[in-house]
Amino acid sequence: MTDKMTALCPCQSDKNYANCCGVFHHHQALPETAEQLMRSRYCAYVLKNIPYIVETTVPNQQPHLNVQALQNWADNTQWLGLQILKTEPLTKSHSAVEFNALFQGKEGEQSHQERSIFVNIGGRWYFIDPTVPLPTMKQPCVCGSGKKFKHCCGAWL
Repeated sequence: MTDKMTALCPCQSDKNYANCCGVFHHHQALPETAEQLMRSRYCAYVLKNIPYIVETTVPNQQPHLNVQALQNWADNTQWLGLQILKTEPLTKSHSAVEFNALFQGKEGEQSHQERSIFVNIGGRWYFIDPTVPLPTMKQPCVCGSGKKFKHCCGAWL
């Protein structure tokens, strides 16, 4: 464990793991920005920390996550690097992070580029997962804001 704590963080921040994503993974602090959350989620995939992936997804979506599929992906993937392409504040509680994750999978070296949407709920950032069931545009938002989905998180997905 000591080597992991002093090694450079997999999120490629140029900090050691213990002073970067480690503080989030070990519940010593919360990410202050959507980008920090994005980096810590990438790092969690590298370290196969699927419980962290689940807990940093919007709480309303957590029961819909396929934990076994997430674990299988992490187990069968060698992560090669993360590039943050753009961080974009959308509202005071929504942010987008565009990234490119490089990995070695069954088909060889690949790239996963995505523009992810994050929402701040009660001072904590969460990832909005577009791959799980989302409400219709007229239903309450997944973030619990009390607004209709189309006037809140749905506007960004």
